[in-house]
Order: sequence, then C-alpha cells, then structure tokens
Amino acid sequence: MPDFASLWLTESDAPTGTALRRARRRLALAVAIGDLAGLIDLTAVTGALTDFADFALDTAIRAAIAERTPGAPPIGFAAIALGKQGSHELNYSSDIDPILIFDPATLPVRPREAPEEAAVRIGRRVIELLQARDADGYVLRVDLRLRPSAEITPIVLPIDAAISHYESAALAWERAAFIRARAAAGDIALGDRFLAAIKPFVWRRALDFGAIGEIRAISKRIRDHHAQGQALGPGYDLKRGRGGIREVEFFAQIHQLIHGGRDLAVRVPATRDALAALAAHGWIDADDAAALSAAYTLYRTIEHRAQMVEDRQTHALPAGAALESLAALHGLPDGAALLALLAPHVAHTERVYAALEPDAAPGLSQDPATLAVMLQEAGFGGDTVDRAIERIAQWRAGAYPALRSGAARAALEAVLPGLVRALGQAADPAEAVLRLDRILAKLSSAINFFRLLEAQPALAALLTAILSHAPPLADTLGRRPELFDALLDASALDPVGDVAALAAQMMPRERDADYQAVLDQARRVVGEHRFALGVQIVAHAADPLAVAASYARVAEAAIGVIARATIAEFASAHGRVPGSELVILALGRLGGGVLTHASDLDLIYVFTGDYAAESDGARPLGAVLYYNRLAQRLTAALSVPTPAGPLYDIDTRLRPSGTQGPLVVSMTGFARYQREAAWTWEHMALARARSLFGSAAAQAEAQVVIDDVLGGARPQRDLAADAEKMRADIAAHKPPAGPLDVKLLPGGLVDLEFTVHLTQLAARTGFDPNLGGAIDALVTAGLLAPGLRAAHDLLTRLLVITRLVAPDGAVPGEATRALIVAAMGVSDWAALVALIDATRQDVRDSWKQAIERYRDGPD
Repeated sequence: MPDFASLWLTESDAPTGTALRRARRRLALAVAIGDLAGLIDLTAVTGALTDFADFALDTAIRAAIAERTPGAPPIGFAAIALGKQGSHELNYSSDIDPILIFDPATLPVRPREAPEEAAVRIGRRVIELLQARDADGYVLRVDLRLRPSAEITPIVLPIDAAISHYESAALAWERAAFIRARAAAGDIALGDRFLAAIKPFVWRRALDFGAIGEIRAISKRIRDHHAQGQALGPGYDLKRGRGGIREVEFFAQIHQLIHGGRDLAVRVPATRDALAALAAHGWIDADDAAALSAAYTLYRTIEHRAQMVEDRQTHALPAGAALESLAALHGLPDGAALLALLAPHVAHTERVYAALEPDAAPGLSQDPATLAVMLQEAGFGGDTVDRAIERIAQWRAGAYPALRSGAARAALEAVLPGLVRALGQAADPAEAVLRLDRILAKLSSAINFFRLLEAQPALAALLTAILSHAPPLADTLGRRPELFDALLDASALDPVGDVAALAAQMMPRERDADYQAVLDQARRVVGEHRFALGVQIVAHAADPLAVAASYARVAEAAIGVIARATIAEFASAHGRVPGSELVILALGRLGGGVLTHASDLDLIYVFTGDYAAESDGARPLGAVLYYNRLAQRLTAALSVPTPAGPLYDIDTRLRPSGTQGPLVVSMTGFARYQREAAWTWEHMALARARSLFGSAAAQAEAQVVIDDVLGGARPQRDLAADAEKMRADIAAHKPPAGPLDVKLLPGGLVDLEFTVHLTQLAARTGFDPNLGGAIDALVTAGLLAPGLRAAHDLLTRLLVITRLVAPDGAVPGEATRALIVAAMGVSDWAALVALIDATRQDVRDSWKQAIERYRDGPD
C-alpha cells in the first residue's frame, strides 16, 4: 500500500490552514489515481482519507491551543469521531461529525479566562482552520450537530456534562451513532476516558428494542424525505435509497445493538467488519453478510466515482451524459451497464433489510365480545375466556406500576396479539395467564419486556412454555425479567462451558473491581446460566443429564470465584496464615457433579497447616478462629440474597460433628475424626466427596485422607444394620412429597444411593464421586446388577425434570405430562409410569440384596 502519510507533510513556512488545504489536495489526487487505476481497494481508499482527517483535526486542535496559549501542552481538549470517520470509512467528500469535549481541570487557558469560554474559542478556531476556503479549496467540512442537544448546547462540551447526558437523557439513535465512535484527535486519553464512561449506555446487556425500533423509524423517515431517490435508475440515492448504503449500515448496527452487550467480538466500527463478525459468531446468515458486504463495497466505490467530479458532495447517480461518464470511470460501457451491475445488490439488500420488520399483526380488540372470539380462535376455551378478558382489561387499565405509563400500555398493545396466540396454545392457558400476571405485577417497568417479545415473536412461545410448565423459572423471571434477554444468545440453549470458562465469565472486566462487584457479577452470571439451563429442559434442547452436569459446573465455578474474592477481602484486614490455606470439599450431588435446579450445596471446609498458627495481618487471628470467620463470610457470600439475586442454599451439616462442631476444622482434625469417630452415614457421604477449591497440593492432601478412610482406615461397624436403620429413619421423618418424588419413593434415588454406598464401604472398592461412575465400577466388579446404571440415569433424568415442572412431586396436568414424556424419550405417559415402576422394583431388589449380603458381616 502506498505511503499516503508522506503527502500530509505541511510546508513549515505556510500557515496551518493553507498547509492542510494543500496537503488535502495532494492526498485526494493520489488516492483517486490509485483508486481508478485499481492499485488500491476500497479499504485503502477510505483508510487513507480517514487517516488524513484525523491528522488534520489533530493538527487544527494543536494549532488552536498553541495560538492562544503558546508553549502550553495540547491537552484537555479532544475530538470524538462519529460516523464514517469513526469507522475509518470516509469518502472523497464526506463531512466529519465530531463531538468536541474538554476537561476544565486540564485545558490550557489564558489568565482570568473561564475554561468554558476557552474551549468554545478553541473549537471555533478548529472549525475555521478546517472549513475556510481559498484558492486551494478547503480541508474538511465539519458538522457538529451530533452533539447532545445541539440546538442549545455550546459547540464544545465539558466531559462530565457530556457523560451525564448519555447516562440519563440520550436518545435511542445516539446509541447507534456511538457504535462507530473513537477518540480521533487532541487529548486521546481524555477521549478514551469519555468513551469508557459511556460504554454501558451504548452496549447494554438488557436489550432495548425501543432503540432498535427507533433506528427503523429513522430509516423510514429517510426514505420518505428522500422519496425521489428510492428507485434504482438515474437519480438513485446510493446512500439513502432503498437497498442502499444506509440500509446496509443500519442492518449491521441493529444486530450490533442486539448482541453487542453480550458479545464483545461484534463491537467493531467498520460496516463490513461488523457484518463479518456478526456472521462469524452466528448472529446473521453468512450468505447475507457476504452479499451485503459486496453490495456495500460496490456502492461506496460508485459513490466515490461520483464525488471525484468537481469534489461534489453527492450520493446520487446522475442522469444523461453524466451517468455515461460515471459508468466509464468504473470501466463499464454505458449507464445501462452500471444500473444492471447495481440492480441485484439493491434488490437483495432491500429484501434482507425489510425482513427485519416483523409482519404487522392485527390489534387486539377492546370490545369484550370481539375479544372473546379472538381468544377462542387463539385456543382459549370455556371460562378461561372470561378470566383472560378480565386480566387483559386490568393490564390495559394500568393495574400494576409497570403498566401505568402510556409507553408501557402502548408496548402492551403492540405485543398482545402475538402473546394471546402463544398463550392460547399453552397446556393450561388460564394458568399461563395468571403466571404472566404475577410477573407483570412484580416488574418495575414492562416496556422492554414487551418490546422484546414484539421484536422476537418466537420467544413468546418459549415464554408460554415457561409460564405453563415451569413454576420455578416463572418465579425467577418475575424477579429478574432481564434474564429473558439471555435467550437471544445463540449459545443460550447449548451446554455451558467448562469450569474455567465459567469462572472467567463471573469475573468483572475491570481489573480493579471491588469485592461487591465480584459478588454481583458472579450472582448475575449464575442466575443467567441457571435460568437458561432450566429453559433447555422445557425446550427439549438438551439431555437432562447434561443439564445436571452443567448446573454442577456453574456452581463449582461460582464457589471458586467467590472463595478467591472472599479470601482476598478477608486477608486485607487479617492477613494470611503462613503455610496454611482453605480447602473446600463438595459432597452429595455437587460432589458427584450432578445438580438439579433446586439443589443445595453440601460443603465441608478444612484448612491445612498448623492449627496453632496465627495470621500475619494488621488484625491477626489464630488459625482456627481465622478460618471459621472466613468460612462464615464465604457461606454468606454464597447464600445471602442481594439485589443481584440469590445464589445457593449451603448445607454444612456433613462437617465433623455436624452442627455441634466448628464450621471449619484443620486437615489433621478432619482426618482424625473420619478415621476414629465418624459414623457410617458420614462415611457414606464421604464416598461422594470431591475437592473443589485449594491448591493442587492441598487438594491432593485432602484426597489422601478420603482415599485412606474409604479404603478401610475407619472404625469397624455393622454397615448393613446402620444403613438399614438410617434408611428407615429417613422414610419415617421425610416421606415422599408425591407420586413423582423419585428421590424419596421406595426404590428411588435414595435407595439407589444407599445400595451403592453400602456396597462401596463393605467391599472397599468402586469409589467414584459420580454415582453413575461408581455404579459402573461396581457392576464391572460383579457387585451390582448391570441394570442399575440405566436405573440411575432414568431416575436422575426424571428428578432433574420434575424439580422444574412438578416440584411438589404431584402428577401434573396432561400437557406437562407430555413435556416430561418428550424429555424422557418415551412414547407416552403410561409407558413412562410402567418404566418407573419397573425401575423402582429393580432398585428395591438391589437394596434388599445388599442388606442381606452384608448383614452381620464385617466391612
């Protein structure tokens, strides 16, 4: 690529404005020759023109400051490039659209001069240097109308006032403008600070489909205002016409606004780069992206040809002989060939962009009789019609705070037709309406919730499934409606990543984030993943066993992130205990790596090193007190609900001596207790123990203790008698909640767990924290019946499903039964019931056989 920057060098004896104007003429000529000769492509053309614009703007700012305050550093004044300058896509005759900001604390000023006055004077001088015309032409046209409230604000804004505007009063179109923003000239550090501060305004995790609708409205106004340039032919407006440049740009920006809050990879300013990134990450069709990129390249190239003639700021195809000349500049025989070249690109772009507009749905009637007919046609029947009419009337009347604004009710009306159609297909439309009503009653604002459903109609069906079948998810959605936004992610219905990847998501992006920020980020990510994983079950998007493993990885990542943050926070006051560290052991379902939506976490805390040691901080504590206070804080961080949401219920009753013992014991004390004093039920629990947190050496030390105890270094007991009594006690004190409580029913998961753990302890083999893995090992050893692995998988799948759709253990309605049947992969409910009964009988038989085999025998 040619070194165009050498053409910018200004004559040292010429005034700044004159030197820049001459430099601009040299550059424009060189770029035009390279363009027409085919030596440089569109990216090189726009890049060279943009680089010069940055240089000229920066030179003008430096000159303006130097003229007023000689010798002062050029700081405290910055230009934020928007539009095509911001994305390095300037054309031959583009305006630049900067926002000028200043820092009153650092801007050079004259004696007794207010910074605000100095900033405006510097800004005026910058514009004069760039826009003034003489025999050498001009440097750049400058348009400052994109600044906040341009009709009443000064041309240069103090940084704090600008930030305040974008945080509180900015319009929707301004978000799209800042997709392509960058600090281009002047005090770059100041500009970057401003852009970092307003980043949450631009890239929102909670989607605002009102902003997207506003972009569509802008597009419609452009079409209406420039009506004569809409159809392809002489006079066609390459920029504003249907299927033209602006629609390619808006298509990319709309998708960036939708997905950029969560996917950093699509936060790229240049249009073609944005299309490529969106396609690469699955947000838009790859063929559409390629076609739009090709169209954009052609449009911009032809636009440049038109602007080369007399430096005209035009985007329209000329007529007559001028069209023939333009075609010749592009190497085509005539104007008809040029129009033929453009035609398929215009048609495809218009078609792709038009597809963003959802089909208009008929409004939902206000008349009760007509509304009743519409509800019946949607699938409501019987008295559910009257109840639905009553609820809809309450919503329309603003029964809840979230529905009292005119904007909220307008958003409700827009989404009601599609929502009613979806609710009418629910298993129980009346119950679905009631659950939606409970969500609306808890919302602080319903506008964005409705706009989300309007912009993504397919989500209405998914929402209906949640409302109809999954009370825990519906309740969660009522507390945190923004969770529904996450379902727009392409990966929302995929298995979550590994523990390391999840932990990275749970850490705030800011390196200096405080402890509370870490907790809030972890809670937010956990909430999102748990909700999405529950939806996977309702949507039949994943095997419930895979979802259960994903639940466990989410919990493990959260424990690691929050433990590290809590330890660091605690150490800031109390230091650390030399040669010692905290180790966290997981037991139960978490130890086995399989959780349900409702699982609590069974944890044991131990610490390594000398229990008599003392921490080395400003407020030292003895090791035992240190780790017990630390564990109390960690347990609270993992379990106490906050505005960011709850995490988990933590159960530490499996620790040595249970609730009568300290929360944390030393590794030595833990080993001694397990080897000398622990009961059979504690050793059964230990069979599913797994280290989740601590250094590799500390976790290995804990594993040695676990392996030693399970291998036989424990008191000799009548294992079968102990296990039989414990199972009877559970049956007496915690009976099954209902006919689908496959955990506590005879022959359910508890019986299967007791069978496995009794066999493991008695035979001293087959130890694996994962219950399925342990069954496989015991089956291989000939100690369990081969069919027990299938029993484990069936009962576990059913438990994971019913914790969401039948948490009370009762047999649900017909439609929810159909959902369970589909998730279990069987033909019908009768077949599932028969399979459950047969499985439970197999488990009961295995449990009885294990008791008989090891009764009165040594372990």
